[in-house]
Order: sequence, then C-alpha cells, then structure tokens
Amino acid sequence: MITALDHVQLAAPPGSEEILRAFYAGVLGMSEVPKPPVLAARGGCWFAAGPVQLHIGVEEDFRPARKAHPGLRVSGIEAYADRLESRGAAVVWNGDLPGHRRFCTDDPFGNRLEFLESVDPA
Repeated sequence: MITALDHVQLAAPPGSEEILRAFYAGVLGMSEVPKPPVLAARGGCWFAAGPVQLHIGVEEDFRPARKAHPGLRVSGIEAYADRLESRGAAVVWNGDLPGHRRFCTDDPFGNRLEFLESVDPA
C-alpha cells in the first residue's frame, strides 16, 4: 500500500550544482539535504521544505521537463510569488484549476515547477 510521496526527482546538466543551490535554496527558500556519499558521487543536489523533498540528479543528455512537473503547495501564494519575482524568477499565473490559486516558474535549466494554494469558495 502506498502511504506517501517520498520525493520528486528532476534532472539538470552535469556541473550545475552551484546554480541549483542558488535557485532551490536562494530563490525558493528550500534547505539542502546532504546526499549519502555513494549517491553524492553521482552529482546533483537534494532539497527539502518541511516534508517535501526535491532531488535534482544530473543527466549527460539533459533535457528539461517542460510538461511534467512537481506541484508544490504553498501558503501565502501572493507573497511567495513576489519572493520569486524579486529574485529574478518569472511567475506565470494560471486560473484554470477551480478552488486554487496557482502559478508556474522554470528553474534555471527549464524544468517546470508549479506552486498552488487552495482558496475558500465564496
């Protein structure tokens, strides 16, 4: 029986760890999680915000995930969008999901990220 989602993995090109840290920690405000040594040797970075984890692995033949994406729940979505924009990330709002406010942005390598917050029906 599945009980929870442990993490989502995205990909990035080799040698991109410092750019990943600047974006996922600096822009998104996530904390870097140390990778086990055997996995750290493969490159990439892991990040967390509370129980949510994103693992970014390296791929030699990297292509960004433009359609597939993690959907990350946030609180205070307006302030969070402002945070991202003030740090240089493009924020694209989308009102197509009833009962939610949501926007998308891309990481520095073109991977799509969705952020959403439930809204009370009025």
